[in-house]
Amino acid sequence: MLYIDPRSCVDCGACIQACPVDAIVPHDELTPHTTQYAELNALYFAHNSTITGRPQTEIGISQLVSQRQHPNTQPTPSTTLRVAIVGSGPSACYAAEELLTRRSNVEVHMFERLPTPWGLVRAGVAPDHPDTKDVIRSFENTVTRTGFHFHLNVEVGKDITHEELLNHHDAVIYAVGAHRDRRLNIPGEDLPGSHSATDFVAWYNGHPRAIDYTFDLSAERAVVVGNGNVALDVARILLTDVDTLSRTDAADHALAALAESRINEVVVLGRRGPAQAAYTTPELLALGHLRGIDVSVDPAEAELDAHTTAWLRDHPDPTAQFKASIAAEYATRVSRHRRRIALRYHGSPVEVLGTDRVRGLSIARNELVTSPGGRLEAAPTGKVEELDCGLVLRSVGYRGEPVQGVPFDEARALIPNQAGRAVNPAGGSPVAGVYTTGWIKRGPSGVIGTNKKCAKETIAGLLADHDAGRLTAPAQNIESLESLISRRQPRALDYPDWRTIDLHEQASAAGTPRPRVKLVDIGEMLAIVHASRVRDSALTPAKAGTRAWEEVQVPAPGPPGAK
Repeated sequence: MLYIDPRSCVDCGACIQACPVDAIVPHDELTPHTTQYAELNALYFAHNSTITGRPQTEIGISQLVSQRQHPNTQPTPSTTLRVAIVGSGPSACYAAEELLTRRSNVEVHMFERLPTPWGLVRAGVAPDHPDTKDVIRSFENTVTRTGFHFHLNVEVGKDITHEELLNHHDAVIYAVGAHRDRRLNIPGEDLPGSHSATDFVAWYNGHPRAIDYTFDLSAERAVVVGNGNVALDVARILLTDVDTLSRTDAADHALAALAESRINEVVVLGRRGPAQAAYTTPELLALGHLRGIDVSVDPAEAELDAHTTAWLRDHPDPTAQFKASIAAEYATRVSRHRRRIALRYHGSPVEVLGTDRVRGLSIARNELVTSPGGRLEAAPTGKVEELDCGLVLRSVGYRGEPVQGVPFDEARALIPNQAGRAVNPAGGSPVAGVYTTGWIKRGPSGVIGTNKKCAKETIAGLLADHDAGRLTAPAQNIESLESLISRRQPRALDYPDWRTIDLHEQASAAGTPRPRVKLVDIGEMLAIVHASRVRDSALTPAKAGTRAWEEVQVPAPGPPGAK
């Protein structure tokens, strides 16, 4: 969410022009679907009366926009600072932007194991949220800056090691996200028909690793376990009319399967109450305006219990109160359509039922209690119910994966760090030249924009270390790096190669309402790039490379049961 203080806004319109995702509109242009945002905006400023210790009324919008467009640059030392960034999602791109705008004599080399960049913006954001993907426009500005170099289809740990990256760079930043899903650890979890939401999202977004996944959509009811934005995304995609989805960049194989789906109810199950739900307010509000889909809430579950009421009295939280009020409003609605999303609260799955495949879910009813530390926690009441369903998707969080040669905290599933500086788990001493940002730094929390502040903190530490002489200059030069990549991965791609894929996808959608038709097979992507290189250089295929680009090793698929 973006918030504009009405007390200091002078309606100059500068913020509207500067916003990279067109997220700002005048208050008098709010639609019936978005009028509640005005209330949410007011609640925000009632709860957050100052910015950086100064009254809101002293800060004008034009000042804020000016600060963003003209970052505080520092004097640059005479030697080039060469930094490797592993990953190409939002946290990686924000880190690159911060480096390239804070210092002029910087080289950024970004490594991505797929031929396509942008991380979860491409492969995680729901296809029916195209406005969210508009942030790619600002990323494209970053990766076309002087000093930036893309190395796509290059996997760190396979094509190049962590030690080799350090040998060729002053510093390495890991922005690899958190791709592994958390498990429920209950009986029946591995039955056919029980999957992670992570795999389902990868499938409908056309991630190459999910190219062969299949999901049985023949039952009338599905259950999504979890109360975050991904859970709502999954529920929405399962029920949205395919004619609507066919106007998006959803993968062709997903559109074909969803067209045959018989699911008409999706239950979204949370272990605590509506005030504690992890999804953001905009996502919850948007559910109420879906065409042809009802949203239902049990009135008893929408009521705030005594513990929540007391907690909110002692810890005023406008967002939590607003979420609870929206759920209460949904509880008053009358069903009008065949398809519906049922928001269920105070329930924890205890067993996936079935023998040969998923037949249902056993749910323990919870009540909220206040822990000794003052946190509201879910505790079982002893009551258990069974819910018939044919599909269970767990959406209970993500875990990071270790990178060979880099410290890793297995318990928290992230790179241990202090303000973005990687540290040794034993003792907490900094690891020279190694940094982290994004979910692998702080855990799977926040939205796309959260990564900007996260990246700023990391880059501030990196530059401070560089200025203090705490970084070791690279032993090898850029020519050595290029030679190493060429030997290890002759099918490495650069930004022009990605643009070839990008333009091909857009051209494939010409004459349709779709923004693009995604390529989901890595071999096909590389073949298109190879043909373009041959055509542009007027070389024969034999001269363009000794190895056939079509013979590509696709990344290993997900866990057993995902196929």
